[in-house]
Amino acid sequence: MKTKGVQKHYYFMLLPGMVWLILFSIVPMAGIVMAFENYNPGQGLFHSEWVGMDNFKYMFQLNDSKTVIINTFVISIGKIVFNLLIPLIFAILLNELRSLRYKKIVQTVVYLPHFLSWVIMATIVIGIFGYYGVVNTVIKSFGMDPKLFMADARIFRQIVIGTDVWKEFGYNAIIYLAALTGVNLNLYEAAAIDGAGRWQSIRNITLPALATTVVLLGVLSLGNVLNAGFDQVYNLYNPLVYSTGDILDTWVYRLGLQNLQFSLATAAGLFKSVISFVLIFISYRLAYRYADYTVF
Repeated sequence: MKTKGVQKHYYFMLLPGMVWLILFSIVPMAGIVMAFENYNPGQGLFHSEWVGMDNFKYMFQLNDSKTVIINTFVISIGKIVFNLLIPLIFAILLNELRSLRYKKIVQTVVYLPHFLSWVIMATIVIGIFGYYGVVNTVIKSFGMDPKLFMADARIFRQIVIGTDVWKEFGYNAIIYLAALTGVNLNLYEAAAIDGAGRWQSIRNITLPALATTVVLLGVLSLGNVLNAGFDQVYNLYNPLVYSTGDILDTWVYRLGLQNLQFSLATAAGLFKSVISFVLIFISYRLAYRYADYTVF
């Protein structure tokens, strides 16, 4: 009886989260119907004309859809790759520091950008790369003409990927640093006795110890291939860089809320959700196979 009473308290603690999940995640899923309708707000959700798969066919006929899908894949894959490599390199270098005080200072400084929203970060990035920003100020000091970095479609993807890595690499390195705490220090001492240098110790001890973590994070990242970062892109992009910077999320936002094409926007959002679900399923299967990681 006592156990049942304790469980009841847990259920009450769970209740607010379940209510939030139902109201904001499950109930809105009724709106998926719009993807198969010629939605008319005056007729309502369940009385609009049913068109089946016409919205999806029309979506794939648009040149914009092909462009945003390519942009989404390129930006998200770039983020995945560099958000694996840069934190790994940083964690290894930080692990090699002998001064604990200096290590803590560096960790604190590089962690800070993670806790800033993209509204704030975008202001900083524009302040750096804008026409009157720091970079152009330096360029003008050498007698060269300033450049419109934020309006140059050729480098916009690089700016998006680079600034995302800058924001997140310090925080992402925590996982690698945690994995390094499990490495037996006697291995490094034995390697030093055998005459191994720092690079040899990193190559033969540190990197093999992190290999499983890298594989696991890389595999789990597959589920985010279509998540290129709406907050970041929306706060940084402009019509001049749509050709390389427009992604699925920003395209859906413009279709639905600015152009009022609710059915087409819902179809694009549903397409993204289905592909993401399949990728997440595949990523967890691969994680179980190659890293012995399970969720359930």
